[in-house]
Amino acid sequence: MNIVWIIIAALIVARIAWRMYAKSHRAQARPARSGKPLSPWQKKFYTIWVFFVINMRRLFRDRLALFFTFLFPLIFLFVFGALSGNHSGPTISAALINQSKTQFAKQFVARTEKSKTIKVDKTIKTISQAETKTNQGQLDATIVLPPDFGALKNGRPSGQAIIRYTGSNEQAASTLQAILNGQFQGINAKLASSKTPFTTKLQQVNQHSLTSFDYTFTGLLGFAILGAGIFGPMNVFPELKKQGILRRLHTTPLRVWQFFVANMLGNAVSGLLSIAAMFIVAVLVFNLHVVGDYLELAVFLAFGIIMILGIGLALGGWAKNERQVAPLGNIIVFPMMFLTGVFFPRFLMPQWLQHVTYFMPLTPIIDGARMIATQGEHLINLGPQLGLIAAWMVIIYAIAFRVFRWE
Repeated sequence: MNIVWIIIAALIVARIAWRMYAKSHRAQARPARSGKPLSPWQKKFYTIWVFFVINMRRLFRDRLALFFTFLFPLIFLFVFGALSGNHSGPTISAALINQSKTQFAKQFVARTEKSKTIKVDKTIKTISQAETKTNQGQLDATIVLPPDFGALKNGRPSGQAIIRYTGSNEQAASTLQAILNGQFQGINAKLASSKTPFTTKLQQVNQHSLTSFDYTFTGLLGFAILGAGIFGPMNVFPELKKQGILRRLHTTPLRVWQFFVANMLGNAVSGLLSIAAMFIVAVLVFNLHVVGDYLELAVFLAFGIIMILGIGLALGGWAKNERQVAPLGNIIVFPMMFLTGVFFPRFLMPQWLQHVTYFMPLTPIIDGARMIATQGEHLINLGPQLGLIAAWMVIIYAIAFRVFRWE
């Protein structure tokens, strides 16, 4: 929970810093009244800068926007991070009942309690207690060491551990048996050495591979991008139309492309800040290991945010009110959320569905981010992903410009 307070404190500090920055630069934000006048192109880009500052101010003044931009993705990160974990193998919850008095049994119990793959419930002392918790689903199985476990036979300790389980936990019991057999193999090799005719050898073929949390985290980046790129404009634009703000802006020299570029920059910056907060929490809490270059990842994600933002601009720019945009937004967002690898791996889908979902707008963003973060790929190696993002950007912004209306 300490990291949550750290993130909240960081947001408060960022908000105060932004207010101080805006106050100190308010005078500088106005064009100079004396000196050389601005050229037409300078005026156009100055207008973009002004609306970019306005959008950032609106974000840091809106507590609800701060929550959905920064804290809401972190909530999903904690939930899915806790579910996926960052383990290198299976974890079995078990009770360990030692009925033996031998020294070997005591050593075996101490070794098992320190195991990373077997989580021993030390509060359980009897088989009856273990069966009650197993029936309630709180335990996977029970390891029972009989009274003769570890007793000397022919000058060597021996024995047989009993694994008690229910019919619904057969798979967990088989896994537990494989784990214990691996431990006993090492012990047996020390007690009774013999040459083995057939052996195996481990050979590492890749320095980096995906853990379950690495895969989950890169999917959650896609969820944060959806929030930054679609939900923001989809909710803000109809409200601005309702208040008549866009109608008044339409009477000014402001052009649609200037308004879009200002929103693109603002959402890209806020989206990258949100993703940076997710990375900090993932590294500190869930031991995320990023293989690739952070700068290349930031550039790629910013490119992806700008592309997805076009969908939000199109929806918000077309809709007259919230009731009109909500159903269409859900039709677009939910398929991308569940078919592009945000929450569920695409390799679990049928082959034909994988081919279809590959061309969805969010898929190349998640795939590219995963390749940079977990495999160390560079931007020059992401040609297919960047090509798809560029193609979608042209299509989406062409539609956004076409359907946008000021009121």
